[in-house]
Amino acid sequence: MTRVIGLISGTSVDGIDAALVEISGKEVDLKVELLAGSTYPYPPSLRQQILDVCAGKAISMAEFAELDDAIAYEFAASAQAIQVNHNNAQLIGSHGQTVFHRPLKQQSPASPAINMAYSLQLGRGALIADLTHIPTVSNFRVADIAAGGEGAPLVPKIDACLLGHPSKTRCIQNIGGIGNVAYLPATNNSENVNISGWDTGPGNTLLDLAVQQLSDGSQTYDKDGNWAATGTPCDALVQQWLTQEYFQITPPKSTGREHFGGEYLQQCLADADGYNLSPADLLATLTELTVASIVHSYRNFLPQMPDEVLLCGGGSRNLYLKQRLQAQIDPISVLTTDEAGVSADFKEAIAFAVLAYWHQLGITGNIIQATGARQPAILGELHLPIE
Repeated sequence: MTRVIGLISGTSVDGIDAALVEISGKEVDLKVELLAGSTYPYPPSLRQQILDVCAGKAISMAEFAELDDAIAYEFAASAQAIQVNHNNAQLIGSHGQTVFHRPLKQQSPASPAINMAYSLQLGRGALIADLTHIPTVSNFRVADIAAGGEGAPLVPKIDACLLGHPSKTRCIQNIGGIGNVAYLPATNNSENVNISGWDTGPGNTLLDLAVQQLSDGSQTYDKDGNWAATGTPCDALVQQWLTQEYFQITPPKSTGREHFGGEYLQQCLADADGYNLSPADLLATLTELTVASIVHSYRNFLPQMPDEVLLCGGGSRNLYLKQRLQAQIDPISVLTTDEAGVSADFKEAIAFAVLAYWHQLGITGNIIQATGARQPAILGELHLPIE
């Protein structure tokens, strides 16, 4: 057994998800036991600084370095906190905080000849290792990008090992700031045949931004989808938005706040001007876009529809969103990964603990059908504590 901490803060920038797990086995025999899981919010001023940078605010290199260090400090503090009342971890896998993601299909403005994705996560692993005195694996995306992939999504292989089923085809649908899917055909082998995955589109980020604007800052998210549930979705708007380019791109594909962020929300609100929608109607319509983008992806890009959909991430707790997805995809069952034995709240943090564990064993972590990479790669960079 190896005791590992997984750390991640997603595109919603809600806080740092930390999972302390015990791992054994390799791939087909992989076993993970969740010992503790918790979310540690960023200090409000740091969260706002991260959101500002994600939105394109210019900062100096000195400020950039300070931000990188501040995020690493919070990640290290989260790693230390999750170990209280438990034996110390032997390894940390830290995804860090994504502040910029440029998919492969977006050419570099600097040169159209550059045909490589770019993804930047802050919270440097070397500092986390030094502060915690625990070896830390970080920068998981760069090896996949170097192999020609987009560096995302990186979780499908872990999903296949932990949530694959011998007789049921499953879609593992994460709804974080961005939505992403892992498609797991029914199989009892470990060859990763026909497993795929991609970012389906907007998740919580768009909804959270809308709630903040529509509530004049008094709310940060729509708890359980209760506000949206009082509204009526505008189907004409949803169908209009689904014709946009991102939803038509054939996977593999990935996206982020750069696309489905503040500017996108303002365009959505402008599009809604002629429909006389209430705030609740707007939230219901944006929620419907997340649901419709998931269903659209499945119907257009999967080889066959799944037998069941397992939700995870913060959006899995949005009861209205879950109900709308069930209505759109009926009679396919919409469950959560909790019901299959993997925490819906901490599955992504668990995944990066596994990727760190695999890094030490020399096991590749990416699925080329999901990221577009030319070949499988051992993911992450190992940082040892300073003696």
